[in-house]
Order: sequence, then C-alpha cells, then structure tokens
Amino acid sequence: MFEAEVEMERRSTFLPMLLMVCLVSAIIGMFAYVVLQARARAPLSAQAASVIAASALEGPGPAVIHFRTGLVTPSVTERPGDPHYRLLEKGGIVKLAKAPHGGEIISLTAGGERVITTIHGVRKSKAADGTFSYEVPLADRQLLSISSVTMNGVNSATVEYNWKWVPNQMGDLFDAGGSLVRGFNLWDRETLIKKYEADFYHGSPMRSTLALVRSDQGWRILAQ
Repeated sequence: MFEAEVEMERRSTFLPMLLMVCLVSAIIGMFAYVVLQARARAPLSAQAASVIAASALEGPGPAVIHFRTGLVTPSVTERPGDPHYRLLEKGGIVKLAKAPHGGEIISLTAGGERVITTIHGVRKSKAADGTFSYEVPLADRQLLSISSVTMNGVNSATVEYNWKWVPNQMGDLFDAGGSLVRGFNLWDRETLIKKYEADFYHGSPMRSTLALVRSDQGWRILAQ
C-alpha cells in the first residue's frame, strides 16, 4: 500500500516536469527557427561585404613579373628584346649583353639579388636550357573601404568597394607613372602595361563592383 502511494506521488511529480521540459524545448525550437529565418532574410552588412571583397582581391594573387637569366634566345614564350628586360636593366636589376641570333646574355646584378631577396613569394627555377626563371611579385591589392551595399532582393546584393595597389621595390620599378617607364616610347610603354604587368601602382584608389548571391552556406560571389 505504502509503495503504491510512493509510485503515484512519483508519477504525479514526473508528469508536470516532463510537460515543462517539452514546453521549454518547443519554445527554444520556435525561437531558433525565428532567428534562423530572420538571419536568412537579413541584408548583407558592410562588415560581411568587406570580408568577401578582401578575399576577392586576394584571389588573383599579386601582380608578377617573369624573366630569365643566362643565355636567353628568342622563342614563343620568351623575347629578350622586349622592353621589360631593358626596364630591369635601367633599374639595376639585371645586366644585358648581346648574343648571336637575337639572344641576350642576362645576368642578375648584386643590387638585383639584394632587391629580390627582400621580396616575399619569389620563385626561382632552372630550365633545361640552363637558364634560370624568376617569378617576382610586384604589388598586392589592398581593400580600403566598402562604398555601398545595395540589396537587389532578399538573396542578391551589389557591393561597391575601393582598393589600391601596394607595390614593393620591384613594383616601384614597374610603376607606369614612374620616370623609368615614362622614359620609354609609347609602343614600349603599351607593351610593358599589356604584357609585363606595368601599372599605375602609385595611382589613385580604384573602385570595383561585386555581384553577390545568398546560398545555404552564406553570401558568395555570383559566377560570371
């Protein structure tokens, strides 16, 4: 008799607690659903846009100049007579000496060696013909600010942002507005800009635009 009374009392205490737990769980679940729905419809913030824009600027990597040292002969991929070698010579990075059949003997100067060793990300490799190939970063892209975020709907946005080049010492050499590049004729300057990464690295900040869409994983750049 006594045991039955204890069991009935235990059940009378357990059931309200169970109902309370279920009610609390339902409230929490409903609140989480409302928060998630609100978050899924929230406009893109400038802070989130800045993270995406900074990543987009880093994506292509730095501007890079390619050149060789050793006995460099003309080929489809290498033209020792092009103005980037003369620009490198004017900047004290390499020394040029004429070779037969339109080739050039190109050697890295002591000053050029010092400059290259200070630049992060330089790649040097030896080719089968005995020449050495260099890939030297010139400048990185840096985000300055988000100028506007325009929502085109719940799940799409357009971001306008400002950025600038941050050149290293080699990038200063390839600055299209610098005295060395401006010392070339018009044809050579165009060649330097179109083929050999010369740019206005010390020019005014630039403005670019990104089209973004919202996915299950968050905002992403719309594929072109």
